[in-house]
Formats: sequence, structure tokens, C-alpha cells
Amino acid sequence: MTVPVLQKVTAQRGATLRCKGWRQESILRMLENNLENAELAERLVVYGGIGKAARNWESYYAIVDTLKTLGNDETLAIQAGMPVAVFKTHRLAPRVVMGNTNVIKADWPMFYELVDKNLTTFSSYTAGPWQYIGSQGVVEGTFETLALIAEEHFSGSLKGRTFLTAGLGGMGRSQPFAMSMHGGVTVCVEVRRETIANRLAAKYADVEAADLAEAIRMAEEAKVAGKALGIVLHGNMAEVLEQALELGWKPDIVTEMCPCHDPYALVPVGVEADRAVDLRETDRASFLERSRATMIRILRALNTFMHRGSVVFEYGTFIRKECVDAGLSRAEAFRFPGCISRYVRPMFLEGRGPFRWTCVSGDPRDQARLDELALDLFPEDPVVKRWIPLARDRLPIEGLPARVCFLGFGQRRIFGLAANELVRAGEVSGPVAFSRDNLDCGSIANPAFETEDMRDGSDAISDWPYINALLNASAMADLVAIQANGTMGISAHTGVTMIADGSEESDLRLDACLTTDAGIGIVRHAQAGYPAARQVADGQGRLTTDAIAVPLWWSEEATFGPSLAGQTP
Repeated sequence: MTVPVLQKVTAQRGATLRCKGWRQESILRMLENNLENAELAERLVVYGGIGKAARNWESYYAIVDTLKTLGNDETLAIQAGMPVAVFKTHRLAPRVVMGNTNVIKADWPMFYELVDKNLTTFSSYTAGPWQYIGSQGVVEGTFETLALIAEEHFSGSLKGRTFLTAGLGGMGRSQPFAMSMHGGVTVCVEVRRETIANRLAAKYADVEAADLAEAIRMAEEAKVAGKALGIVLHGNMAEVLEQALELGWKPDIVTEMCPCHDPYALVPVGVEADRAVDLRETDRASFLERSRATMIRILRALNTFMHRGSVVFEYGTFIRKECVDAGLSRAEAFRFPGCISRYVRPMFLEGRGPFRWTCVSGDPRDQARLDELALDLFPEDPVVKRWIPLARDRLPIEGLPARVCFLGFGQRRIFGLAANELVRAGEVSGPVAFSRDNLDCGSIANPAFETEDMRDGSDAISDWPYINALLNASAMADLVAIQANGTMGISAHTGVTMIADGSEESDLRLDACLTTDAGIGIVRHAQAGYPAARQVADGQGRLTTDAIAVPLWWSEEATFGPSLAGQTP
């Protein structure tokens, strides 16, 4: 017997409880909010082509039913999008724990075989743990990344600068929007015509060019005029990049946000977008070969742009790693840097990252009050002062009202406790769910991107995200997820949700978890030898005087005991 497939899911608003407590109700609304903002709600796909909120519709309904009946001393266990057990724990324990997409020695063909057998699902970063808030999260991530690039290469401003990129999916649509917020010009290539129409209608970009020559002309005219403009162009990025090189165009910044993390999601050169799904289903091996060949063409073109003087970086698509898997040498594939190691990591050293809050009530006035709170608490913080007014003026509400802001270690705890007090006082009408992207200072190990080129060579050490999850569970977070994706077989990361319902118990939880979550990221970077993170750990950071007790600092010099050389076993 098959269960009904919903074409649309809407998160409940208001003060009515369907569950036995606000912790469970808030988590349920976060799940619903994921699907309210989903790319393909009927397939439970939130974003990224295959990032799902639940494994299948049977799992979705079982999760919803279980959250509605889950006791205040019980914990629901989720395995790769499927609810598998409820245990009696205690009232301070997490209400939900998850293990998502963790597959030993995984590669893409093996993973899809497991998916075909209904044994796992792809959870992506925030889709699986129900923390997606729509485009806003990646808009700020893109905005802050571009701001760092502007500071280093363009005297702090992107006005009169051009940005060539690709991808208008759930993540990529942020690119022209964020560049326009900086006053710059974007040419964004997209292979799906329907996606182009949707993004133009939603005003993520401004205009479509008929061909590359027109796109370049429009971009250069806007550049000279100092006008912000988002231009979209239909085409395959591999072919467009090669044509742009032939024409001698030199954009200031070049990257891509094609779905290279999953080579089966990329549309290969020579394949129409509406036929790609059929080819993937009928001849998966051929599709993989053609997809990888397309990625290699994209990467080699990006290398050429970098050699010609454009600023080139990878923006988390894992194209470099996937090209190595396709047979390219690492030396060729990794010529241009990832944006984390090259630009963003200094923010991680202060615990800054995509911290977010969701107003479970659904009342936009709650969002507005929390915006004011952030500005009141951190009036001299340049990130907060710049971002909150911009976001308030430019970003639409998508699903439940939410905000993302790069708050750092110490700031998150201060903000969370203050927000809980506003809920208690009735100035915010309902609970607030705090979460973050898994691309945060202490929640991920991925030597192909987030932990690339760590100072001590610890790129592939995955102990840190597991410690993050253990600490967050110990600190009484409401939901804790341990995941392995982003791309297949190379990453480990965690998700976490913490709920402010106005209670004194929430004060206890938030005080603990909003310290441990970013705090272990400070320790991770301090132990890797970054002086700025060490200063923060010692209580001498710019954002907080909170210190972290560290029993032993790592050193290359260590005592292992007598040497075994020359001894008979």
C-alpha cells in the first residue's frame, strides 16, 4: 500500500501545539519548513538535486506521527531519513538524533545502488537535519565570501566588477543576487530553461541575454556605468567558459555552482537538460563518464582564467575532487583554491559562520524584533551592522521567518540567551529555533574544501565533527545529526538545532550548547596552530572574553616512550 504524495508542505504557524512540547513542535515545523522551501517537495528533495528531508514518503509520515506523540523524556533516532527507534531517555536529552548518509568507503555508484535498495538517502548539509531556511543562508555565505574577495583584491568594493559563474539551483541562485548587493555585475550560466524563468520571475537576477556576446556586452556596459546587474545566460558552463576564453573576455571573478558534488546531477555537454534524467536512469555508467568529461572541461577552463588574471576559486561544488576521481592529477585539479582555505577561514578562527534563527511562530514581527536585538547587542560589529540592514531590506521571507548572520563564538550564546528572554517576556510571540549550516567553524572535516590546507596538515582528521556532535548532545541540544556528504566518501559533518521557548530550562541548554558548538571549532583551529584562534581560546578575542579550558596544546614534539628501533619483537 502506497501512501499519499504531497505536492506542497506548509509549516504550521501560530500558538497551537500538535506535539507534547514546544521542542517537538519546533522540530516538526523545521521539517515542514524544509519542504515548504523545497526544490521538489513531491520528491522530498530540498535542494542540491538529491538532498532530501526524509528517505521516502512512508518515512516522512512516520516521522511526523512520531514527533506528535514523542514524550518529553523520549528521543527519536533517525537513520538516513528513516525513523528507526524511540527510546526513553530523559527530559534534558536531545529529542531527535540522526545518522545521515554515513557509508564506509563510499563512492557514487555504490551509493546509488544503496539508494535503489531503499537503504540510505543523500542528506546534503541542512536538508537532512531540517535546518534549511531557503535561499537566505547561501545568499549571505556568497555575500560574505565576495566581501572578503573585494577586500583582498579590489580595495573593498565590487562596484564596476564582473563575475562569471554558473548554476541557478537552490544554492546557485544566490550568486547574482549577492553580487548585486555589492553593486557588481554577474553573468550566470544555467542549463535549465525553466530554472532561468523561475529565477528571473523571483528577481534573483535581472535580465536574460540571447547569447554570450550579448551577455558580455551588457556586462561591460553595466561595469562602465557602475551599475549592479544580474544577467543570466542559457547554456552549458563548459561550452560557455571555452567560448569566453576564445573571445578574450576577462571577468574579474570566475567560479561555478554546478552540482559537481554529484556527477549524476550535472547535465553533461551534448545532453539536453530535460533528457538528462532519462539517460541517467537508462545508462548510468555512460552518464557518469560524460558528466566527468564535462567537469574536466570546466575545471581546465577555470585554470586558464586564473592564469589570465581572473580571481578563481571553488565554491563548494567539489569539482576539483571529482576531477581527481575522474583521472586528473591532483596538481592540475587543485591549481585554484577553495574559498574556505583562501578567504573564509579567518572568520572561522573567531567562530564566525552561518548561524541562523527561525521564528517558529511564523510571525514576521518576531523576525523584525530579533533583527533589532542583533543590532542592539552588537552595534560595533561590522558584519552585523552591514548585513542585518541589507537582509532586512532586500531578502524576502521564505517559509517561516528566519535570519542568518555570521555571529562568532561568544556572540551566539549572548544572542541566544537574550532571545530566550524576549520569548519569556512575550516580546517574541513563539519559540526560536537556532541552527547553522554544517559549513561552520567546528562542525566539518573535508580535506577537499572546508578543511583543505590546514596549517598542521590535519585536513582529513574527522575526530572534530564527532566531538562536536558528542559535546552538543552532552550540552542538551534539541536535535543532533552526524552526516557524511557534500560529496561522496570524503567528508564528515554535523548538524544541530537548539530551541528557545522562554523557559529557564532553555537558558540552561542555550548557555551550554551555544558555547560548545562553536567553541570546539575554536579549539580545532587553535590546536592546528592558528594564532587568532588561540587568542580566542585564551579569552583574548575581538568578539568575546569567554575562554576555553584546554588541558594540552598540540606540539610536533611529543614523548612516545623508548624507541623500538633495533629491538627484537
